[in-house]
Amino acid sequence: MSENSSILTETRARVGLVQLNRPKQLNALDSVLVGELMQALEAFDADAEVGAIVITGSERAFAAGADIKEMAGASAVEMFVRDNISQFDRIRQIKKPVIAAVSGWCLGGGCELAMSCDMIVASESARFGQPEITIGVIPGAGGTQRLTRAVGKALAMEMVLNNRTLTAEEAQHFGLVNRVVPVERYLDEALGLASEVAGRAPLALRLGKEAINHAFESFLTDGLTDERRAFYLLFASQDQKEGMAAFMEKRPAQWKGQ
Repeated sequence: MSENSSILTETRARVGLVQLNRPKQLNALDSVLVGELMQALEAFDADAEVGAIVITGSERAFAAGADIKEMAGASAVEMFVRDNISQFDRIRQIKKPVIAAVSGWCLGGGCELAMSCDMIVASESARFGQPEITIGVIPGAGGTQRLTRAVGKALAMEMVLNNRTLTAEEAQHFGLVNRVVPVERYLDEALGLASEVAGRAPLALRLGKEAINHAFESFLTDGLTDERRAFYLLFASQDQKEGMAAFMEKRPAQWKGQ
């Protein structure tokens, strides 16, 4: 296994494995980690010996969200110019099947990352949510769009507007994940699924994935653009500054609606 600063990568037969590796931060997605992740995915995508890819975290957390410290003090203009969220667009360009192996917390940007994958295998301890409302913003990397398409309007509204989380069993019931297995088996289950998929006809895999994504993502690009603008605009609000400051100071936020 080769180690980078924020990820671990390994090849198991015809499956490329990428493990998020910021355990002290519960794999919070900062710009460095996301950049390294996308580079690893693109390298596996270009490797003729790899037929499918698995992304995982730890038993405790797939990824507990974006790195708030990296964003808290930013202005709307700074967020727009940085455009770190555009990194997520790179996962949509991966031609090979990508499976998320999720255990523990899968929140915010972590949930958006998992939903960007083609399939999700969850452990019984997995918890899915979009808690951005608690820090004065909304999901900005596809959460409002992919979540609504996966679980429907009513449940997506509750998750985005009122911080409802889903258990693994609920996520499977509502169509967000493919299968739920005991914690000790979730990664092996994802690797086994990836190995089966990697054994299929490569061109058919690529075209099948493209066709399904086309059906799923019709008009998604427009929705992602609107979502991203709204997310960046919220960095002009006092509530965003207060929400993220309160998060880092471990105190309740005092909202002003400004």
